[in-house]
Amino acid sequence: MGKTGKFHQMKILLAVDSSPYSAEAVRAVTRQPWPIGTKIRVLSAVGNLGPPPMDPFMFDAGGSLDQLQQQRTKAANQLTQRVAHSLRASGLRTETVVREGDPRSAIVDEAENWKANLIVLGSHGYTGIKKWLLGSVAQSVVSHAPCSVEVIRRRVAGRLNLGRRRD
Repeated sequence: MGKTGKFHQMKILLAVDSSPYSAEAVRAVTRQPWPIGTKIRVLSAVGNLGPPPMDPFMFDAGGSLDQLQQQRTKAANQLTQRVAHSLRASGLRTETVVREGDPRSAIVDEAENWKANLIVLGSHGYTGIKKWLLGSVAQSVVSHAPCSVEVIRRRVAGRLNLGRRRD
């Protein structure tokens, strides 16, 4: 409870995409015993596609890219609605939002503007060259977030060899 005797509403930003890693984060949020009054904002960020290629044979590249961006935004809206519905079915209060832009900054900006208490997101678990080339959304969010961050990692069978010796 806060100083005024009222319960503090916890605000959780759940960042999702269509990956199985994100689905694992949704499952983790569903399983947690959150305080009464907790609100979960389901966020999906749609990265910008960039400018169309400058090729004389690509006469309508801009229009095609606009259509593709609209399709991606529509899919993100559908995804956030599905996730919110599944969370509500578990008794959680939800709202949805879709933002355009780089997911790393979209997640951090949303958490800051909404004054989130916690960000939850899945990790693809890239290592080495893939991590260097593709970047890590989770790592960037952890480094720049204005609040606590919970990164959910998907367990992959056979990845750890604990307690076994190799001869």
